[in-house]
Amino acid sequence: MKEIEAMRGIPGSVDQQNRILLWSFLSGLSSTNRLTPRNFPCISKLKVYAITLPVHCTANSFSLLDCLSSMADSDSRVSVRCGGNDVIEGNGSISIEPSCTEIVIVRHGETDWNAFGKMQGQLDVELNEVGRQQALAVADRLSREMTNISAVYSSDLKRALVTAEIIACKCGGLEVIADKDLRERHLGVLQGLVYHDLAKLNRKASEAFRSPRSDQEIPGGGESRDQLYNRCTSALQRIHEKHRGQQVIVVTHGGVIRSLYNRAVPHGPLAKKIMNTSVGIILVSGDRWSVKSWNDISHLTETGFLKSGFGGDASSG
Repeated sequence: MKEIEAMRGIPGSVDQQNRILLWSFLSGLSSTNRLTPRNFPCISKLKVYAITLPVHCTANSFSLLDCLSSMADSDSRVSVRCGGNDVIEGNGSISIEPSCTEIVIVRHGETDWNAFGKMQGQLDVELNEVGRQQALAVADRLSREMTNISAVYSSDLKRALVTAEIIACKCGGLEVIADKDLRERHLGVLQGLVYHDLAKLNRKASEAFRSPRSDQEIPGGGESRDQLYNRCTSALQRIHEKHRGQQVIVVTHGGVIRSLYNRAVPHGPLAKKIMNTSVGIILVSGDRWSVKSWNDISHLTETGFLKSGFGGDASSG
């Protein structure tokens, strides 16, 4: 990767404290303002690049990822367009390698269990009417913004599969490829329980679910976070190998999406909630991953279907 040129104090109409360079993001600026260099895939050239964020996000008090986290319950949009070989934004550009796969990650639409705060895990709960409207909204958006979709993949659970089918129908009628490795984390005996009642109904399983140990399995056949991580990141890596240089949509679940982003940005904070039908883009080149955008729900704010009952903050589904 060529040397990154970064400048602060770029002249413009936006207040200087409200302009954060992408350099901070690419260099891995942490919340303590320490630089942790990382290799990002698909990026061969970087000119000065600025992103405008809401006024409460300042260069002095936030890293870019912290700003995005603080925006997670609203419109967490990173204004980078889908598609094309060159991403243009602010005062510069990024050239993307031809072998890079642009994978658009979409969480499924809302279910009644999402709205009621029930743990879905791998139980096959269907979309409710709000979820279908959310799926139509994201499908319409992707059909306008993405013009070179090669494939649509999905978890084989209905809430993801139906969301994917609605998207695929809008995006050229592609056939949805179902992959069980894109399923939500299996939550064992906690599946079907209300999240806020977990400790009262099954303390042992609740403690296992909340354990800081990533290898802690949940009683009743539940997966550990490590097992989920290995399963879904391997699935996305296979998709990349099959679709190098292409644009692919993957519809999956909140817990899976958090694992995928943890693979791409292992030391960066993420949104506590992955909203229903939120859109993120992961760039994959070989074994290198990076996040281009994430948790974008602008299509929901535009259509009035923003509210998500249980927003994927606890691997709910």
